[in-house]
Amino acid sequence: MALKSTIYKIEVNIADMDRHYYQQHHLTLAKHPSETDERLMVRLLAFALYADESLLFGKGLSEDDEPDLWQKDLTGAIERWICVGLPDEREIRKACGRSVHVVQVLYGGRTADMWWEQHHKAMLKLDNVTVLNLPETEQLAAAATRGLSISFTIQDRQILVSYEGGSFEISPVWLKEAS
Repeated sequence: MALKSTIYKIEVNIADMDRHYYQQHHLTLAKHPSETDERLMVRLLAFALYADESLLFGKGLSEDDEPDLWQKDLTGAIERWICVGLPDEREIRKACGRSVHVVQVLYGGRTADMWWEQHHKAMLKLDNVTVLNLPETEQLAAAATRGLSISFTIQDRQILVSYEGGSFEISPVWLKEAS
């Protein structure tokens, strides 16, 4: 019998001073049986960084041909394709052909650094790709609970994360920005 996804009900408050986006979202996230708390929370942080009323969570690990998050226009064309993790270069190239803007969110410390070292030359050639690295996500993973209420305050590309267990800062590193 296959394992089922775990459902997380999350209340997210976003105050993004860089984009002038201030909103509260009530989200239901499905955590795939093979997904870690860290990956789930990185997906949530990616949502906060690019939040928009049309940004939706994809099927992620359950579907090979869908991103973790995507934003479509009213015609159904994909405006933004956001993936979390360390994908194969072919997957990013394929996403580039399907979307106006592709965002790759790396995490995992040294493993993410090695991925960037191996793939940075190819990524620099792709005009519509943004790559960012989250060097420290352990505290983010520790915040994961099924009934989470969390706030993300973003200013000057720094992220203050606040939840019932405390608060901490995350400093993403933008390795490449779409042109």
